[in-house]
Amino acid sequence: MSGVQRSAGRATDELRPVTIELGAAPRAEGSCLISMGDTRVLCAATVQDGVPPWRERVGGWVTAEYAMLPRATDQRTPRERNGPRARTQEIQRLIGRALRAATDLEALGERTVIVDCDVLQADGGTRTAAITGGCIALHRAASRLVFEGELPANPVRHLVAAVSVGIVNGEPCLDLDYREDVSADVDMNYAALDDGRIVEVQGTAEGAPFGDEQFETLLDLARKGVSQLIRLQRGAIEAGS
Repeated sequence: MSGVQRSAGRATDELRPVTIELGAAPRAEGSCLISMGDTRVLCAATVQDGVPPWRERVGGWVTAEYAMLPRATDQRTPRERNGPRARTQEIQRLIGRALRAATDLEALGERTVIVDCDVLQADGGTRTAAITGGCIALHRAASRLVFEGELPANPVRHLVAAVSVGIVNGEPCLDLDYREDVSADVDMNYAALDDGRIVEVQGTAEGAPFGDEQFETLLDLARKGVSQLIRLQRGAIEAGS
């Protein structure tokens, strides 16, 4: 019997409830609002002609911007008026790497897609929700290019999703909320493609170091969570096509 008491009686290998609302930012080329439990992230993709100079004659580019609204948290978080802080930059780079891993940049042509991920409400796992929702926004934006005759096929070749795992009170757990995250002995973020290839693993021992067996257990949990999220992504995309 697990010693971890999770919200809503959730099992240690169970995701929080996930909802995906397509077209949540209707003026963007592609968008969705993703909710994972009490974490809610608005993801909006913008397509622009042209690429950074170092991508010219090479292919397209996909990048991401991440922000947390001031009252996404229990206490107000000041706006980052002087540029993104180090944590924000790190999260943006993670989201961008994940989305590029899913995309054939050469097939995108000399276009840039910017995926804005704005956290409306934060309860843990904002970066992983941003990747999962950002992929849907990116895919819908690319689908629009195909529909408008700008591209022959969707350059987003894979779906990519991400989830957090960790060890809480000695128990491996999937999809940590904020309360679990701040008390976890081990905290890990995992992003992977729909074919199982890993994009990124970020794992840290917040307390005692962890061994290979615990690491493999966390990876198994993360794979299970990502597989479920990709099924939800695919269902949302098919419903909106």
